[in-house]
Amino acid sequence: MFEDRSYKRTFYSAPQSVESLIAAFLEPGIIVLCFLAVSAYFDEPILRSGLTLCLLVFALTFPGRNRFSGSSSISAAVDLLSSWGALLVILALCGYATNSMGYFENKVLYWWAGLTPVLQIIAIQIGRWERARRTRGARRGAVIVGAGPLGAKVARALNAGPDQGRDFLGYFEDRQDDRLHEDANNKLLGKLSDLSEYVRAHSIREVYITLPLGSQPRIVQLLEQVQGTTASLFFVPDVFGISIIQGRLQDMNGVPVVGICETPFTGTNELIKRISDIILASLILVLISPILIAVAIGVKRSSPGPIIFKQRRNGLDGEEIIVYKFRSMRTQDNGPVVKQATKEDPRITKFGAFIRRTSLDELPQFINVLQGQMSIVGPRPHAVAHNEQYRKLIKAYMVRHKVKPGITGWAQVNGLRGETDTIDKMEARVEYDLEYLRNWSLGLDLQIIARTARLMLFDRNAY
Repeated sequence: MFEDRSYKRTFYSAPQSVESLIAAFLEPGIIVLCFLAVSAYFDEPILRSGLTLCLLVFALTFPGRNRFSGSSSISAAVDLLSSWGALLVILALCGYATNSMGYFENKVLYWWAGLTPVLQIIAIQIGRWERARRTRGARRGAVIVGAGPLGAKVARALNAGPDQGRDFLGYFEDRQDDRLHEDANNKLLGKLSDLSEYVRAHSIREVYITLPLGSQPRIVQLLEQVQGTTASLFFVPDVFGISIIQGRLQDMNGVPVVGICETPFTGTNELIKRISDIILASLILVLISPILIAVAIGVKRSSPGPIIFKQRRNGLDGEEIIVYKFRSMRTQDNGPVVKQATKEDPRITKFGAFIRRTSLDELPQFINVLQGQMSIVGPRPHAVAHNEQYRKLIKAYMVRHKVKPGITGWAQVNGLRGETDTIDKMEARVEYDLEYLRNWSLGLDLQIIARTARLMLFDRNAY
């Protein structure tokens, strides 16, 4: 019984850092406080409409993204401005659809829209300066056990984040030099038996163990040695090359379970995603109804055939769904073999080329969103025939089906839109889709929507 209780206490979910907690509340907090401050400055009372706006904004922006690290200050500012612009567009659509713009003074809205991003950028920059100051005075030496591919990957991650306050010093490994990763050359600090003494002598703060799972006895022996020091120990599992999505440690009635591949849309995240999809899809369909009618007329007059093209696609968990599009071709391929559209494809009508280039052919998929089959943002659904082809060629290809397919996605706004005529292009698209699953947030969705709107006007990669 004692061993079982000790084992259970060894496993727990990592606590949220103070920095992450501040980041979660910083962006929504500044937005709400700025609105209240501007209203007070202009002597405007905070009525029910103002409180409703504050609650809506907070719900759409919480939790805020951690912008204190990672990309440069300029990139963080551009990312923030894109998200803020997308949020303003959504709020304007809500105000127009509900005829509630008249409840607010224009001067309050203008000052709020202009002042909020300025305050956010200042707060983020202050946070970056403070983080840099703290890490300069508290550098943590880090070493890696295992000089294979996984160890080299961890080393690159440590070196890529100097603002994290870690100094990577080198590797410990027992294998011969010809079996080590090329990045580990001239960075070996000793054998595994030398680790404990080195950690003590150099006051090493962090040890990352990257040995394969087959080395369990060696890992246990290492842990027994290093646990006699004050270093923090981290085990980096090499799970047979599987792409880990939303990896987390869970307690299942007292049994520790490590999640390796899981959807990000569980619990409150699932609710937030679905509510935002319903609200946005409903507003967009109302606003674009004249465009839908015009495109439908254009499709009907362009060539004989139905206005709406229904294609079989794989949706959530690989289940087959029917996706709606405005027909852009003279033929309708929907069988076991589906040829992708190419540049100057003779099957595409002149009007079809226009609606494909501007993504107008995708607009009926907002109905799929309301039906719950799709989401506004997510991995683009491919034809069932293409899935059967690529699932055999690309590792982790079907993992992208852990979420509902989207009208637009992270891959599309990063240039991977249109024909994927090579395996490399499809692999790149899949990697962006998996990155979206790993890093999902409502703010990221808003950024993708904003960038998609820009691409609809200027992108020329689709045909």
